[in-house]
Amino acid sequence: MRSHALPALACLSLLAPGCSSPAKASINEPRVDLHLDAEEAELALDLAERAARSEPIVDADWEKLEATQGYRRLVLREKSIGREFRQENFRAFVLSEELAAELPALRETLDAWKKADLRHAADRALAYLPRQATIRATVLPVVKPHRNSFVFEPATDPAIFLAVDPALSREQFEDVVAHELHHIGFASLPRPASVRPPEVERVLPWIGAFGEGFAVLAAAGGPEVHPHEHGSPEDRERWDRDVARFDEDLARIQGFLLDVLDDPDATDEEIRGAGMAFFGEQGPWYTVGWKMSVTVEQRYGRAVLIECMLEPDRLLATYNLAATSGARWSDELIQRLGAQPIVPQ
Repeated sequence: MRSHALPALACLSLLAPGCSSPAKASINEPRVDLHLDAEEAELALDLAERAARSEPIVDADWEKLEATQGYRRLVLREKSIGREFRQENFRAFVLSEELAAELPALRETLDAWKKADLRHAADRALAYLPRQATIRATVLPVVKPHRNSFVFEPATDPAIFLAVDPALSREQFEDVVAHELHHIGFASLPRPASVRPPEVERVLPWIGAFGEGFAVLAAAGGPEVHPHEHGSPEDRERWDRDVARFDEDLARIQGFLLDVLDDPDATDEEIRGAGMAFFGEQGPWYTVGWKMSVTVEQRYGRAVLIECMLEPDRLLATYNLAATSGARWSDELIQRLGAQPIVPQ
């Protein structure tokens, strides 16, 4: 994988082991504008530790925390999805016995995350993106009541929120960031112009959901690496079990795609409900997408796979040519999509 030399001033421990680990750090390059901002998590843990020592906390302490990017954008995100976010509830959480009991593990986790090699995470994403793709994002480790992670404002000011969680190692943190950076880099690309029949236009965004499989492959670093190399035994077992259902899951997704093509009266809500069922924790959009991507890369090379990313329906046709065993997409579906395979010249 091609590496990129960093300017001397960008020698940061999250990017290069051996430097200090500040709460904020950045990579600024032509293709990568990447920032880590852990200030919200640092200040929240500081206040929780002070409360555990029965030290006084004044309004200015809370105002400093609530002025951080992590806190401000967390409030915006929760409101954008209709979830209540009350200042008094957040403050009570920071001062809670529940959080106090986890403080040593949370502090150790945050310190480890700040040493993460985000340069390598960005390189993994770029290795599975066209050369014109760019990555611009802020990684925000945050301490918050809901221990979930998500991407906020991907089209305008991408932020990757990760709740500080002792169950997520530094290596897993890097994997999650690499996965999301692939999505962000892919979103930076112009989409090829196409004029398809209305029923095909309706189904194409769902075929694009196989981008989850692309991102899994990119985050792992290649087809020879297990997607949960750094995960728990339970994560690996679940992934292996789900990948083993590839034939069955491909058939299920094919049924869904044909239903969308066949039923012009289906509402967007009905289609969304059916399509979202294939996400799960890491459901068929991930596993089937990953298996197809691995098959195409191993047969035709990474350049062909990357070309398939720009027109995901062509991934289906290309996978059919590349596969030597197992389930394939039906000729009916390929013909109705008008999908042509991409093969090396």
